[in-house]
Amino acid sequence: MTQENLCPCGSNNNYVDCCGPYLSGETLPATAELLMRSRYTAYTRLDDKYLLATWHPDTLPSTPTPSDDGDGSIWTGLDILRTEAGQDGDTTGVVEFIAHCETNGVPSQLHEISDFKHDGKRWLYVDGSGLQPIRRDAPKVGRNDPCPCGSGKKFKKCCGAN
Repeated sequence: MTQENLCPCGSNNNYVDCCGPYLSGETLPATAELLMRSRYTAYTRLDDKYLLATWHPDTLPSTPTPSDDGDGSIWTGLDILRTEAGQDGDTTGVVEFIAHCETNGVPSQLHEISDFKHDGKRWLYVDGSGLQPIRRDAPKVGRNDPCPCGSGKKFKKCCGAN
């Protein structure tokens, strides 16, 4: 199997044996995670028809082209961090993931926790909440560092005491 034939979803499987049957409509993803992977693949292929068909009607976007956010992003990888439920017999599921991309040549990522519902026939994407990395205005103060208040004491014996 060549690199070009690998499915973009990160499964290390051939596209025609992985997300291809979902995007072609041949079969439906059996779990919320498989739907998440196939939707990521649809984003890499700009397959808006699939994206809209797998979106829950209550949260369906008004744009006919959800894969084009106008910033020229190129999706470069997917990491599934965790799943909750979303299996056969479940009615809801959660998938946390990081989708890697390049925007104007600058590496970036989307970290999201996505909610899914099973409507009795298939899994549908409901919505997601994005997570941003923690950014500090100043370096983190260690327990044994001088306290930033200027007391001359160690942080753990001063402002970090409780």
